[in-house]
Amino acid sequence: MVSLPSIAEALRWAGSQLADSPTAKLDAEVLLAHVLAVERVYLLTWPERAVQPSAWQTFQQLVEQRMTGVPVAHLVGQREFWSLPLRVNASTLIPRPDTEVLVEAALQLSLPAEAQVLDLGTGTGAIALALKSSRPQWQVSAVDRHPDAVLLAQHNAAELGLAIEVFQSDWFAAVTPNQAFHLIVANPPYIDAEDPHLQQGDVRFEPLSALIAEQQGFADLAHIVSTAPKFIQPQGWLVLEHGWQQGEAVRKAMLARGYQEVTTVRDYANLDRVTLGQWSQAHVK
Repeated sequence: MVSLPSIAEALRWAGSQLADSPTAKLDAEVLLAHVLAVERVYLLTWPERAVQPSAWQTFQQLVEQRMTGVPVAHLVGQREFWSLPLRVNASTLIPRPDTEVLVEAALQLSLPAEAQVLDLGTGTGAIALALKSSRPQWQVSAVDRHPDAVLLAQHNAAELGLAIEVFQSDWFAAVTPNQAFHLIVANPPYIDAEDPHLQQGDVRFEPLSALIAEQQGFADLAHIVSTAPKFIQPQGWLVLEHGWQQGEAVRKAMLARGYQEVTTVRDYANLDRVTLGQWSQAHVK
């Protein structure tokens, strides 16, 4: 009779298999917790419990896929963002912790109690849902140009019981022309197509259309900065995530377009990550 591995033994095995990953221990715990349908704390509480044959086989298969580089979020079909469990798939970016910096910056703004909010390029719906969960009275709309992303964001909203409107639009293309928002947020593509990091890590398994932009990664940022005033209320705000080397360029673009109170917020690695500006002029038609 073949003895079954304990939880501790299974985790040690996975850790050795994933030794090249900087997050090997975390990867192993997340995958095993997923297979066993338990919280990660369970693994630490009951390390001596046996992993049954079907679970052990599934776990081995997931570890093998992770060894080829498949993101853990894709293997388990979920990623937590702003303490919200979000379903993810290959149609969108996997939400990153640094994007929570954008959410934090937006929540610190002085906005009406029932502010009208627009999230551009919503993907999983992470930003829109984080804002709605923190400000239930806000009226949040989210758009994405990819139908699969729209369906994913709608699913996440329904699963979380958060009432946001999600529809298909290439940036502002399908947004009602005379609608004006108190807050517009976006995490657009901002990577140069020639960036070597596109061949590394999780991004190899994510859609390039959600990652790269023309003009060395600046085209979509520039388009949003230029077009947003047509959809912003006077005294409303635009908040953008961007690459760590793009803070100065985004600030210059905002100031040139007429935004005021332009400032850049740094991420958890102390790098420029989010720039915001206030549109103080009359609504641009």
